[in-house]
Amino acid sequence: MYTSALLENKEYEFLKTNEHLGERVIMLGLAGSFAYGTYNENSDIDIRGVALNRSCELLGLTKYEQYVDENTDTTVYTFNKIITLLLSCNPNTIELLGMRPENYLYLNDIGREFIGNAGMFLSKRAIGSFGGYADAQLRRLQNALERDKYPQEEKEKHLYNSIKNAMHDILSHYNKYSDGALKLYIDKSQRPELETEIYMDMELSHYPLRDYAGICNEMSNIVKDYNKLGRRNKKKDDNHLNKHAMHLVRLFMMAIDILEKGEINTYREKEHDLLLSIRRGDYQKADGTYKDEFYALISSYEKKLDYAAKNTFLPDEPDFKRVEEYVMSVNKKVIEYGY
Repeated sequence: MYTSALLENKEYEFLKTNEHLGERVIMLGLAGSFAYGTYNENSDIDIRGVALNRSCELLGLTKYEQYVDENTDTTVYTFNKIITLLLSCNPNTIELLGMRPENYLYLNDIGREFIGNAGMFLSKRAIGSFGGYADAQLRRLQNALERDKYPQEEKEKHLYNSIKNAMHDILSHYNKYSDGALKLYIDKSQRPELETEIYMDMELSHYPLRDYAGICNEMSNIVKDYNKLGRRNKKKDDNHLNKHAMHLVRLFMMAIDILEKGEINTYREKEHDLLLSIRRGDYQKADGTYKDEFYALISSYEKKLDYAAKNTFLPDEPDFKRVEEYVMSVNKKVIEYGY
């Protein structure tokens, strides 16, 4: 495992010399497979971090969000930028607040305080964000395996889950309606070319037409995008396929922890062996497709996520007031100490 000594290598010198980094950095950590505990001999080193905004970015006209060094696969977000991503429970950034202590290569007092406040970013937004990312991973798998060869009934289930996972985020943009007013479900189709299809029951009264049209339009776009992906048959090698399959399951695991426990557990200790078995290809058949056991596993996690989403104690939205007060306290230090 790599330690903070890694940062002393010449290729990481930019972390000290770049005007956006240096003493402004509050945390740096090993991301990706090393953070999840799923690395192997072929794993690349990914570093993710956070740096305080400069005074000119807080008080002036300067706009800056992140520093990316492609040579070392390092990304360092500005403090204000990562706050906006965390408020949406973005999986790629929320994991930075739940890593094992040994995976942080650098952490100062502000960074430790940042991690200690991780809970204020958690909300039901995780349902849509993690569900959306998991769906994207599933579609990558299906696309690479020439999804059009799958039974139509199975494809319709995946499309249904895509829409269901996105609904929390979609509905947050429009006027609310009473629970049960909109119901999505799969039933036998009356169309000769389809075995099953998604149906919708709606009971709305005095509901804004523009909001209704917006909701329907967003669901329609998911259907269109899904069908476009299905027509691409770009093959990936087995290593990439199995990596996608592993990350799909890992996203479900993280989302369920957040919704059930209010915890960000980036390193998957209990599920370590299962995830590595997926990455090794233990769930893949000789022809490159996946065994029934893998899809049963996915179905099981989808049900667990659905239950966790319906029974979570997390609020609909993060505590914006608390987050704002925290951000103001950190940025006040930037102004006072002249970063």
